[in-house]
Amino acid sequence: MSTFSGLGTALSSLIAQRQALDVSGQNVANANTVGYTRQRAEMVSVQGASVPSLFSTPTGVGNGTRVTGVARLGDAFLDARVRTETAGAAYLAARAEASSQLEKSVGEPSATGLSAQLSTMWSGWGNLANTPDKASTRAVLLENSQAVVDRLATLYGSAESQWSHARETTVALVDQVNAAAANVANLNSSILSLQNAGSSPNELVDQRDLLITQLSGLVGASTRTNPDGQVDVYVGGNTLVDGTKVRPLEVTGTSRFSELTDANAVTVSWVGKPGIPVGLDGGRVAGLLSVLAPAATPSGSGGMLAEAGASYNALAVKIAADVNAVHAGALRQDGTPGGDFFQITGGSPEALNLRVRITDPKDVAAAAPGSGALDASAALALSKLGTSTTGPDAQWSADVVGLGVRTAGAISRANVAETSRAAAESRQLAQASVDTDEEAVNMLAYQRAYEGAARVLTAIDEMLDTLINRTGVVGR
Repeated sequence: MSTFSGLGTALSSLIAQRQALDVSGQNVANANTVGYTRQRAEMVSVQGASVPSLFSTPTGVGNGTRVTGVARLGDAFLDARVRTETAGAAYLAARAEASSQLEKSVGEPSATGLSAQLSTMWSGWGNLANTPDKASTRAVLLENSQAVVDRLATLYGSAESQWSHARETTVALVDQVNAAAANVANLNSSILSLQNAGSSPNELVDQRDLLITQLSGLVGASTRTNPDGQVDVYVGGNTLVDGTKVRPLEVTGTSRFSELTDANAVTVSWVGKPGIPVGLDGGRVAGLLSVLAPAATPSGSGGMLAEAGASYNALAVKIAADVNAVHAGALRQDGTPGGDFFQITGGSPEALNLRVRITDPKDVAAAAPGSGALDASAALALSKLGTSTTGPDAQWSADVVGLGVRTAGAISRANVAETSRAAAESRQLAQASVDTDEEAVNMLAYQRAYEGAARVLTAIDEMLDTLINRTGVVGR
């Protein structure tokens, strides 16, 4: 071994400990940086020389240490678990949010809800049965009936407004997906360039992983890491990001709630290929698409908003049919037939086109044929529709109960999924986040090792000083 080899050994330690200290400093600096993954300098010992130089005597020891790279201390399996849980939780959260909003718009039970207004309308028919000779009773009945019509239209309008807002939100989220995918592609390019230049791209990898987790929450993205360090992103089994290339998405389908059908359902497709849906299986966008779907078909479930609109339409038809069936056969005070009390103008949506056909109180019919002008048996029969097990109230009650059960189930599933996602994220953070106490211990260890290497360097320097400057001095 060369006399000066000890200097190289000590110097290698000085360099390695300083680099490791720099990495710990980087960790501490980013202790609160979102998405940052802690790093460690990987050090290996340098083996001894295999071919001794002339006049050197090998000692069997190595030649110091060196830093081979800076490793990210993340876990790919934990990262994948977080993305999977995020996709599922975001999907269920979107459905739960939509269900809760729809339930609030129904407003049951309350004094202004449809059930209360239906009850008031049936009470109006009961009052007419008790006082068939009073025009004021008929006028109040018409106002109460108009309130039911207005409330049905309001309910349908609320569902329509929520559907339109959900579609606009979907378009905005898909734009976010395209922007995030483009950023991932740019980061892939930058990471490859840094690796080719021999630099560490760990900070860029952190940014890329953060974007991929965001994509998972939006469209349920999955990934595959290539040997060159680039990452391909997949959505629904198809490539969204291929290295530095991006395949953008777009929202297709009708933008009008009343025109929603299976043929023009809202979907997310590849740009330039509107007939090919992406087939999302997770993420908030997939949850919104399920909310925006048409009403149920025999082959599968439908969107909650379309089904709510269909239930409002069916209730409007039910109210008109049941009341008209009795009122059309009843007689007014002047002995003429009552005709239809309600009418649906313009077809679908029936909830928006339901009208009170009668505008003059004297045209309200309450008497059964052949029972006299002051008979009110028809009005009494209409008042009993409120308690009928097959009447409009029973149908509306079933709709409200069903909505409540579905909403409670959706919220429960969303809460469970969020708990699972939070647990996965907690395990990921435990592995990847910076522990300042641990970093302080590491920095102290690096500092002591640096001081030790400096002391070795000093000792060798003193030895060499004695050898060079003092050898042969004695006896002169």
